[in-house]
Amino acid sequence: MLSALVYLLIITAAEIVTVACQPLFGLGIYILLLFSIIFRVAKTNRFHPDRLILSLSLVALIRIISLAMPLSDIPQIWWYPVIYLPLLIGTVIVARTLEYNFKDIGLNWGKIPIQILIGLTGIGLGFAEYAILKPEAIIETLSWSSLVLPGLILLITTGFVEELIFRGVLQKAALDSFGAKGIIYISLIFAILHIGFLSITDIVFVFGVALIFGYLVKKTGSILGVTLAHGITNTILFAVAPLLLG
Repeated sequence: MLSALVYLLIITAAEIVTVACQPLFGLGIYILLLFSIIFRVAKTNRFHPDRLILSLSLVALIRIISLAMPLSDIPQIWWYPVIYLPLLIGTVIVARTLEYNFKDIGLNWGKIPIQILIGLTGIGLGFAEYAILKPEAIIETLSWSSLVLPGLILLITTGFVEELIFRGVLQKAALDSFGAKGIIYISLIFAILHIGFLSITDIVFVFGVALIFGYLVKKTGSILGVTLAHGITNTILFAVAPLLLG
């Protein structure tokens, strides 16, 4: 319990340093965090008691990749596949190391009508978050043809991969460690990783959404609905709402 809280504080400090001081310093903290997790697991040689700590390596990996990738010359929409492909590979490796099966990390269909209803909440969530952040559009014109590819990319990357990490692997480990309070722990980490948007309102909003997503996954046993909701949210936020309302 104590070590998990310490890691939470380190992640928070790394995000604050990244935003307020220098991204290179934040990157350094995350690299040290990743090595400390690897060293701890290697030293104990016991995966089961350290499942949550090992799964937190994915949080460090997310920020190391996103901060270190030289993406300035690449169109923004292609940042996502470049960043999320290695994250997906890392997530699969961690899940296999922790001996999680598909059911453990929510990889099943669940009750399809319920999952679709959960997914459709992404429409409202996307417009709500746009009202908070008002980001620039990642596409130039709003049409079905211009929306299909970005929407698919956002669904697979920020939708599926992030939900597999947070509501799949991390939440499973946190629930095993803390019980139902594990949802709060993972939701806090998810919200903290949004500090870079420089909006306290957005951090609170994301924390609330993460709590709901976590509860829904625990209740339904599937990440399908929240994957759809997350992907739709980001498609509305970064592609539809800026051109429709901006």
